[in-house]
Amino acid sequence: MTSFVFRRQLIIEWSHCDPAGIVFNPRFFEFFDTSTWLLFGAAVGVTVEQIASTFDIVGVPLVDVRAEFHRPARFGDTIEIASHVSEFRRSSLDVTHRTTVGGDLAVEAVETRVWAERDKSDPEKLKAVPIPTAVIAKFG
Repeated sequence: MTSFVFRRQLIIEWSHCDPAGIVFNPRFFEFFDTSTWLLFGAAVGVTVEQIASTFDIVGVPLVDVRAEFHRPARFGDTIEIASHVSEFRRSSLDVTHRTTVGGDLAVEAVETRVWAERDKSDPEKLKAVPIPTAVIAKFG
């Protein structure tokens, strides 16, 4: 597990909710995707828009995600999402997101992503490549 944790707060708006005023579960996956990109930008010291060009990659595409929903978040709630890389492997990594409402755990999710570039033999395809050690070091 890495020591660098990126935290952000978000006020739940009506557009995040179902008609009952509870966050529509797929919205959390949008929140997590944004949090992952902000985590990377903050850790490596470049803007989200610069990550691909700085490291000569396409990005860190999502290949798996799973979540546990413990309690709802509702219209008007302020949530906090704490995100960190929980494991680095050769060319993939896991990002864990813990979402709290009023300090209580609401949603915990783990994304698996790959460090990817275009396949030089077929530019229509992506391929996983080793994550640079300098990048891993930025996460502590």
